[in-house]
Amino acid sequence: MALAGILAFIVALLVSVMIHEAGHFLTARHYGMKATQFFVGFGPTLWSRRHGETEYGVKAIPAGGFVKIVGMTPLEEVDPGDEERAFYKQPAGRRTVVLAAGSFMHFVIALVLVLISSFALGKVVEGTPALAATTACVSSGTNQSCSAPGAVPSPAKAAGVRPGDVVVAINGKPVKDSRDFVTAVRGSAGVPVALTVLRDGVRTNLTLTPAAVERPSLTDPKKTERVGAIGVSVQARYVTERQGPVDALKSTGTTMGLIVKGIGVTLTDKLGTITSLYSNNRDPNGFVGVVGASRISGEVLASQETFGVKLLTFLGIIAGLNFFVGVFNLLPLLPLDGGHIAVLAFEQARDRIRRLFGYRGPLRRVDLTKLMPLTYAVVLLFIGLTVWIMGADIVNPVRLPQ
Repeated sequence: MALAGILAFIVALLVSVMIHEAGHFLTARHYGMKATQFFVGFGPTLWSRRHGETEYGVKAIPAGGFVKIVGMTPLEEVDPGDEERAFYKQPAGRRTVVLAAGSFMHFVIALVLVLISSFALGKVVEGTPALAATTACVSSGTNQSCSAPGAVPSPAKAAGVRPGDVVVAINGKPVKDSRDFVTAVRGSAGVPVALTVLRDGVRTNLTLTPAAVERPSLTDPKKTERVGAIGVSVQARYVTERQGPVDALKSTGTTMGLIVKGIGVTLTDKLGTITSLYSNNRDPNGFVGVVGASRISGEVLASQETFGVKLLTFLGIIAGLNFFVGVFNLLPLLPLDGGHIAVLAFEQARDRIRRLFGYRGPLRRVDLTKLMPLTYAVVLLFIGLTVWIMGADIVNPVRLPQ
């Protein structure tokens, strides 16, 4: 199942790339620009087919995709007859829309996935608890060994409770969550209770009598009270709960807000954690690359949670990743789309200021050749960070809490 989760993540990533490129492609075509290629992947071509003026295809290295729009910069050679359809010939507003369309599609993907999660699956809530382990004896205080003063044999062990049993009911009353179970047991000191558990898919009825012990109060830990104990450790279990339309919309807004907040924290407060990716105290909420995200997706789908919880978590990972890519791609750095948008904005702002002082000549474009050294530096930085994070994901991976 872990491998299935990794493959599902890779497929979701490639689909996201295709939708990103489709944003550029469709808006360019809408404005009459000429797009000659639409490919998924890089490197040698595995398959392609020409439809109209565009070649569609798949390349060997599934590490992204691209759309070739004629005349992306004035530096490119444009075939005779295509000059007026070249990208750089279009009004600034249209070029901005085409450049921003890729990131916009990532935001749409994230929103759609969260909407689907909220309406179709619901939200994650705590369900009936599982009994993780039993002790040999129970006693007052923290020492639960059989040598502790006043220790008595564990009622749970004596009744045949097994690790992994899922609590269904106590005295016929359904148990909602771990706190509900603990409260019921603590309130039954010295009183026999009928415990119904689910064991390997079969309901099993057990009878036991919680031993009376002294334990800290649940409402005031500074105080102790006499309560019932059966000698088990409780493991919380989580399930999905369907919601009505209004609550689903509220959950969608809440989830999108958490995604935005998380990305903001990652790009600000978590920047310093990049230097500790290879240390023993790697921040589990810090930077994770594609390798790490795919590994986490595999662990999610291979976990013991219910199918609904696993699917909801997986869709949340894909939604968060898409939103992050959308934001990252809009950073005002070449060669990102945000860098090209920044160049356009600078050209337009400079032109308006010049015209306020009487200039009436043609628009003066930014000389992109002068920006190439900076562009190369940014590319090298991104490659270095990618390799650095990827290496950490391989040798010091972030793992889900067990």
